[in-house]
Amino acid sequence: MTLEEIHGQQPMPAGNDWMQSAGTALHELLVSAQRRGCLTAGVYESAKLMNVDPDNVAFCVLAADQEDEGDIALQIHFTLIQAFCCENDIDIVRVNDVAKLAAIVGPSEDSGEPRDLHCILITNPNEEGWKDPALEKLNLFCEESRNVNDWVPTITLPE
Repeated sequence: MTLEEIHGQQPMPAGNDWMQSAGTALHELLVSAQRRGCLTAGVYESAKLMNVDPDNVAFCVLAADQEDEGDIALQIHFTLIQAFCCENDIDIVRVNDVAKLAAIVGPSEDSGEPRDLHCILITNPNEEGWKDPALEKLNLFCEESRNVNDWVPTITLPE
């Protein structure tokens, strides 16, 4: 009996198909969360929210481009956010393309200015019973990644 049979889920697609499926699910989740007002963007804004109401956080996305990899302050923030997410059972993924995130999420609705997309939190909406199939796919993806000791998997967003 496989894990999928036990949980009544479809078997995990092989290799790159599974990664593309996770990228598509993340895209869908970001669009859905933004529409519902359940998206918090920015390292500092995310840290504040996690400190005040960690039980309301459903998912975390950390994003860094190649040039951000040398930013020590950002990497320290990422380490602290990752530790917090692990401690509070919040699934977390990394994305290596901030420009694709910006295309999905867009500028700040308040000011129209570009926003800090290095950390994005998806929060639980106030509506009871709201279940997003994309979030469920990503939770399964994270669980499967942890089973192979990849605690913060990297997802590639679709074109």
